[in-house]
Amino acid sequence: MNNLFKIFLFLCSAGIGSIAHSQTSDLARIEYTYFPQSSSDNSFKRFKSFVNFPIKLNEDGAYLIPGVEYQNINLDYEDPASFNTPELENFQSFTFNLGYTFKLSEDWRFGAEGGVKVASNFERNAIISDDMVYTGAVYFIKIKEDERYIEPTRLILGLEYSTTTGIPFPLPVINYYKRFDPKWSYSLGVPKSNLKYYFNDKNSMQGFVTLDGFFANIQNNFDISQNNPNSNALAESVSMTILLSGLGYEYNFTEHISFYIYGGHTIINDIRLRDANLDNVYTINDKNSFYGRAGLKFNIL
Repeated sequence: MNNLFKIFLFLCSAGIGSIAHSQTSDLARIEYTYFPQSSSDNSFKRFKSFVNFPIKLNEDGAYLIPGVEYQNINLDYEDPASFNTPELENFQSFTFNLGYTFKLSEDWRFGAEGGVKVASNFERNAIISDDMVYTGAVYFIKIKEDERYIEPTRLILGLEYSTTTGIPFPLPVINYYKRFDPKWSYSLGVPKSNLKYYFNDKNSMQGFVTLDGFFANIQNNFDISQNNPNSNALAESVSMTILLSGLGYEYNFTEHISFYIYGGHTIINDIRLRDANLDNVYTINDKNSFYGRAGLKFNIL
């Protein structure tokens, strides 16, 4: 597959609202995530799927990339609380992206993307303004061919912005990938770094450190002051930020269709309620625990 096409496809799934999604090179994916909360009966379950549609604009390597993503998140909240928790148990998000990329030179490519996400518990059975999340990103990508290996060396530099961060400026993104041996490759950057070993064309294993998380609006805001007398803030959204490490296995059915399964343990596990200013007002759980994820993907690398 043309390497310029590979890099362009990378852009269609980059920058979907947080840097935790900025390094994927998948054209489509179906995934299930589960992890229980330590010292608690709480658990987190997520179904996620996305697909991107590359559209070639000209023979010079310019592409338009619309894409859609859906997530269904179940937060089984069993810990004692003075407020009602059913509204915290199920969240959904729908993301719509539009990317554009073109070739700057023989080695460099530019890409830009904007998106809107609707993420909420949808208690009112309607979409309201607070459910909307806006994102934007720009990337510069350099690729260098190496005749010894299938994949080229890739350097990705960029900036991403999301209204969910509460920070009024873009955040940097950097990633470097290299296949330095027929059996080994590595990737360094945010949100994921890994070291990968290839048993053969079908089977591979990796050790990784990565970020994960979600953000969603709570449509019917509620007062958490009974649970926290020092605060009179309303809980208006929920966020989860996870840093984890572990091992992953991947099996390739074909050149581009793969099954994968990851297992590991969280290093940071931060699930919080936030107010209108995105300040933390209540910690749901911050105990580290086991983490598992599995799925099918159509990968263009």
